[in-house]
Amino acid sequence: MSQQLRLAVSYPVMEHFYTLQGEGRYSGTAAYFIRLGGCDVGCVWCDVKESWDADAHPKMSVESLINEVSHHPGNLVVITGGEPAMYDLTALVEELKAAGKYVAIETSGAHPLTGDVDWYTFSPKKFKAPVDEAYSKATELKVVIFHSSDFAWAEEHARNVSEDCRLYLQPEWSKQERLLPELIEYVKQHPKWTVSLQTHKYLQIP
Repeated sequence: MSQQLRLAVSYPVMEHFYTLQGEGRYSGTAAYFIRLGGCDVGCVWCDVKESWDADAHPKMSVESLINEVSHHPGNLVVITGGEPAMYDLTALVEELKAAGKYVAIETSGAHPLTGDVDWYTFSPKKFKAPVDEAYSKATELKVVIFHSSDFAWAEEHARNVSEDCRLYLQPEWSKQERLLPELIEYVKQHPKWTVSLQTHKYLQIP
């Protein structure tokens, strides 16, 4: 596909903004977020349920998104959702890389990924099973802990990712006051895991 055609490709975009990454490996790093609309996973505790309906959000061209991203100095761009892997991201990823950006995706792994991203955050959900390739592509496994039983569920996924995949356990925000002490103790006993917190919520930023 020519650059002209790539720039014309459009996606439903719920929001896009420059902030700090709040979770996982790049927590605290300046990042431009592109949140695509549309999700077929349906997590009951999702904090962006308004992203689920793709038709509720305007489409933006790759060219428009690149222009917005280029107004900010940060190198990291995070494509999230919704469930961004529902879409062919090749055009967006290629143009972001051509602009010199480091591209990360946050996905449930429920769909095969199109687009050669630099960082693949795999956050599996019980509501829709991940595809096999999610385990081999994952550079970061981030499991949200909603119940105490989720630790065993997290271990099931950890057994299937590569040895160099970073492992994170993250308390679900509304339950973290109750779950955090248990999560901390679990990581102390299973040090292959690292605690991930939604630090952007503590900082009161997007």
